[in-house]
Order: sequence, then C-alpha cells, then structure tokens
Amino acid sequence: MRKTPVTPVQVTGTVLTTRRVDAYHALTVVAPGIAERFRPGHFVAVAVGGARTSSLTRRVFFVHDVKPDYGGTVEFVFTVRGPGTEWLAERRARDTLDLVGPLGRPFPLPRDPVGCVLAGGEYGSAALFPLADALQRRGCRVDFVLGAASADRVFGALRARRMGETTTLTTEDGSVGMRGKVTDVLPGVIADVRADAVYACGPMAMLRGVTAVAVEFDIPVQVAVEERMACGTGVCMTCVLPVIGDDGVTRMVRSCVEGPVFRGERVRFDDVGTIPFDALGAPGGGSRHAG
Repeated sequence: MRKTPVTPVQVTGTVLTTRRVDAYHALTVVAPGIAERFRPGHFVAVAVGGARTSSLTRRVFFVHDVKPDYGGTVEFVFTVRGPGTEWLAERRARDTLDLVGPLGRPFPLPRDPVGCVLAGGEYGSAALFPLADALQRRGCRVDFVLGAASADRVFGALRARRMGETTTLTTEDGSVGMRGKVTDVLPGVIADVRADAVYACGPMAMLRGVTAVAVEFDIPVQVAVEERMACGTGVCMTCVLPVIGDDGVTRMVRSCVEGPVFRGERVRFDDVGTIPFDALGAPGGGSRHAG
C-alpha cells in the first residue's frame, strides 16, 4: 500500500554550490522545507528564467542528495536540453531559485532486509543514491547496474562503487565497463547476486527492458519514470501514462502525482504516448470497463 503523499512547499532557495559532473550539471540549493520532507524518489519543480521570463512552466528534476547543512539542502542533476536548463546551468552560488517540492510518490521500501539491484540510465541514476542509503539502513544488500551511451554520461559510478556490494557499468560505445546496455547485463547480475527486487530510473526504453527482465525472473520491479512534466502538480496532464490498476483496468494516470514511481509490470510501455482503446474513458472503448 502506498503511503499518503507529503504536502509540498514552495521555497525560495539560495544556491549553495554548482558543479559539473562530466556531461551533467549539479546544483545544491538551501531548501529546508523540502529537505525535511524528502523521501527517495521525490522530485522538485524549479522555476526557470528569472522574474521577467516568458518561461511559464517549471522544470522537474529528481533529487540526488539531501544534507542537513544550513537547515537542509537538496541537490539535483540535469543536462542542458533547451533555454530553461541552459539558464539553470548559468546559476552561481548565492543566486536564488524558486522550488516546489517534494513532489510525487517515492519508492516503496521493503519491510525486511532483501537483496536489491538498482538499475540506472544516464542522469536518472541520480535518484537511486538516496534510495540506496535508505535500503542499506534497513539492512538490504544493494548492487548497482549503471549505463549510458558513453562514459561521460554514466552518472555516479564512483559513488556506486563505494556504496554497492557490486557495481556493473555499461556503455553503448564501450568507453567504460561492458559494451552494451543495462538490460544486456542485468539478467546476469540478478542471477549472480540472487536479487529479490529491482529498482530502476532512466529513459523509458531502459525501464521497459528492465521490467521485462524482472518479470522473467519473477521478482518485483519499481520504476521511476522520466516522462516530461510541465507543472509537476497534476494540473496540465502532459505526463499521463497508461497504467494497469489493482482491478485490472487500464487508466491514464499522471506521472507527477500518481507516480513517478510505479510497479514496472503495471506500466503499459508499448502504449506510452497513446491512449489505448481499452483504457478507462478512451473514445469508443474503455468507458465500458467502468464500474
């Protein structure tokens, strides 16, 4: 059963540090109200462009790290994809940012100590490190599988090696670790460490493959989806996904509110970006399943 979501807060946070991590940028922001409410898997929505900007929508980022410094800080990681993230990349220490968070539903944690494989793709791996901390505090074994297209896009390799019992890296160009994708090596890791569960965050194609592997091994899989979110609060409906409910009915649910963490086997990855004909309320189809 999912816990009741925490109440998010809006804060004006001061940038404490900025750093480059290979292909990515990381910003640490003083945000006590958000830090104290944070659970692994939560994300923040950040206003971009400054007070006079024409950028109306926020940008959302998974939280990579939370520390008690200055009453509470949060760090998030991103890559430059457009004007909004380009503006964020230009922020410096002592600048201020408008943040809302923590948002979304976090990763559920196992009640008992179990073996967990954490699979991350590109900077989606950032969300897995606070999760690893929480799992280890519960006595769980943690093994990492991290991958990306190239070495500079694999996030957190050194930290994973410090934290995990084992860490397996993959790159599509073979520049570090095994040549290939996360899903190429995941079956071997699960078998070798006799994993009881899989947690994953990264591009949708990777999550689809990770879910297929976990289903093959008949172990639970929790995925944090990286759907594009414009508001982060469930208003705009840009991040809807087809997800199968406990009653077997497919519904179009909002990643930012009902997610971003879902049971992987419940997400209809083949139908992402569409409204399946049998989804509840779908034109000419799903409405007949209501009840």
